[in-house]
Amino acid sequence: MSGNHYKGHEVSCCIKYFIFGFNILFWLLGMALVGIGLWAWSEKGVLSNISSITDLGGLDPVWLFMVVGGVMFILGFAGCIGALRENTFLLKFFSVFLGIIFFLELTTGVLAFVFKDWIKDQLNLFINNNIRAYRDDIDLQNLIDFTQEYWECCGAFGADDWNLNIYFNCTDGNPSREKCGVPFSCCTKDPAEDVINTQCGYDVRAKPDSEQKDSINVKGCVPQFEKWLQDNLTLVAGIFIGVALLQVLWLSEPKGSGPGPSSNVGSSLLSSADFWDLFGAELSERHRGRAGELVRT
Repeated sequence: MSGNHYKGHEVSCCIKYFIFGFNILFWLLGMALVGIGLWAWSEKGVLSNISSITDLGGLDPVWLFMVVGGVMFILGFAGCIGALRENTFLLKFFSVFLGIIFFLELTTGVLAFVFKDWIKDQLNLFINNNIRAYRDDIDLQNLIDFTQEYWECCGAFGADDWNLNIYFNCTDGNPSREKCGVPFSCCTKDPAEDVINTQCGYDVRAKPDSEQKDSINVKGCVPQFEKWLQDNLTLVAGIFIGVALLQVLWLSEPKGSGPGPSSNVGSSLLSSADFWDLFGAELSERHRGRAGELVRT
């Protein structure tokens, strides 16, 4: 065996094709998300007028599909092709990219814990900016309606936040029929109603506060989101820890007793650094073998 080869364990085909199968699913899912995003932009005419991407005052939800799908596509491609073709560049790129994502997740979590009040202010500002742009984009409108219905809330900290929208504000010069109202997603739901009443929020904020409670949800979405996090803390923490452990499994480099794969991982698993280096060593050996065959012929 060449000096560049590890003595002892070789890369298991099961591990190799497990990595390949996992990453091809990741790759295909990322491709699907990007495809959905491009289709949504095409339906809204964004692809024929690229400058309109920046015209929306709030968040275009399509960006979530494009960014998440793009990252998943790149990671899946590097892991899938790198494992199948034993390409050390793609495999190391996969590890570095995953390490950067893990670092960003860790940094975000620490900052969110340390600067909780600042995060709350930024979330309030973000929601209010999207309230202003509520009628500007149908995808944003659907996202806000879904959020308000799911958390049974209205506005960032209350229904009066809808004064920020030109269609719903209570100013005397507002000619809109929705003046002093709220979107239908703020309304309390009647289980007996099969058809959604989209006009249930009309003129509701012109009524006294005591009467508003009978027809709309008066709690803001920021407090409701905080309450949801507290009620589902175990689930949220479990998801984040599970994702983190998967990333650490790829990025970990346990110390072993010899030059081969680490004994701490077990005979069937390799640390990521050993795994990628062993791929490279095998690939180099194959190239040398092929070169030797060409010389002999």
